[in-house]
Amino acid sequence: MTILSSPLIRAEDLLARLGTVRVLDARFDLARPDAGAEAFLAGHIPGAQHVHLDHDLSAKGDVPALCGGRHPLPTREHFATTVARLGITPATPVVVVDAQGGMFAARVWWMLCWLGHDAVAVLDGGMAAWVAAGGALEAGPATVPEPVPVYPLSVVPGRVVVDADTLQAQLGRVTLIDARAPERYRGDVEPLDPVAGHIPGALNRPFSHNLAADGRFHAPETLRAAFAPLLGSGTADAVVHQCGSGVTACHNLLALEVAGLPGGALYAGSWSEWCRGGRRPVARG
Repeated sequence: MTILSSPLIRAEDLLARLGTVRVLDARFDLARPDAGAEAFLAGHIPGAQHVHLDHDLSAKGDVPALCGGRHPLPTREHFATTVARLGITPATPVVVVDAQGGMFAARVWWMLCWLGHDAVAVLDGGMAAWVAAGGALEAGPATVPEPVPVYPLSVVPGRVVVDADTLQAQLGRVTLIDARAPERYRGDVEPLDPVAGHIPGALNRPFSHNLAADGRFHAPETLRAAFAPLLGSGTADAVVHQCGSGVTACHNLLALEVAGLPGGALYAGSWSEWCRGGRRPVARG
């Protein structure tokens, strides 16, 4: 089996291919943003490069952004420069890993697909699975890769992005799935954003439900059965996905891909953009 036959790769298969793929380590902690980089220095898959959610995968500072919120999505053109800096070409097989059940690795997977990069998979089970399979770790900074001049963008993005105004105009006519934990969806608590609640009409599918007890994704048939009530008579490509800041929504998109139900759009600004300013409707319960 090649890494292109599934959006997931097992640790044993990565072990057999190490040296022929580019490994991106996306470990992160929302409460302590430098924790992922520190963990990388302490020990990472040999040859891996670290990608930081704030610095590499979000539009912070003067980086051009497609949305607002806590982790604004950069433009495809800007992210293409990041990918080129990492030495990745359209022919480079990429495996993404984290230690949080894929919640950050899925963001990288989705963004690479968005560029039109087909050769990308998430390490199922993350760092724990790698260590359990006997994978070695190396400490210290990553070896700086040889950058490539440019990462060429496909004319049509590989994934669909929806903005807040478009989504608001479609409320009641589109299936919207919220990947946050139930207590945040209901508005019982809100540890990260200024307003509690959810977008009216959104359905709740916590991304953590995509994982089995061992931290790996459920089998495709299990995921298909779990998403079926949410999809109803519609199709996966007609769904809009959101979360708190456009990160864990990608986990649901990845789960649907694993389930053989690809497609669907990302509302990248998600709740952190929607709830700011008091201009948009809010639901609770």
